[in-house]
Amino acid sequence: MEKHISLPLSREDANALRAGDYVYLSGTMYTARDAAHKRMQETLDAKEPLPISMEGNVIYYMGPSPARKGRPIGSAGPTTSSRMDKYAPALMDLGLRGMIGKGKRSAAVKEAIVRNGTVYFAAVGGAGALLSKAITASEVVAYDDLGTEAIRKLTVKDFPVIVVMDTCGNDLYETAVKAYCEEKR
Repeated sequence: MEKHISLPLSREDANALRAGDYVYLSGTMYTARDAAHKRMQETLDAKEPLPISMEGNVIYYMGPSPARKGRPIGSAGPTTSSRMDKYAPALMDLGLRGMIGKGKRSAAVKEAIVRNGTVYFAAVGGAGALLSKAITASEVVAYDDLGTEAIRKLTVKDFPVIVVMDTCGNDLYETAVKAYCEEKR
């Protein structure tokens, strides 16, 4: 099913999504990769406030290439999500409503997704130049010293993603393989 969703992601919209849905996101989301996640965890461990609120927000696991003249951002393809797995549950417990990346997630992340009503989306790997066309604005909001791994605030219009894990714990990576194998019998 195809859906258009406004960000930040409401609990109601998250609960209405199902693994396999094609979704177009519009609004504000943030980027963060390995180094930014590590720094956010260090901030939490020090009992200090995070540089951005997690409540209802979506984090895109992406580090862009430099922007071409006249564009807000360069190529903006997803990075492998499993590298953020040790940090993701704590952020979901703080209200993170969605994550965008590529690849499978750990059992701990899946449990946190169900516990918190979060959605894991996949963006198509290798399509960074195409995905960047859905980004209308980009600004560094934290950890500028991390370069491409700084936290960025993105404004997006019809950013294409697929629901991989929904709030019920359905996992497209598991169900699609099962369906494919049954078809081949």
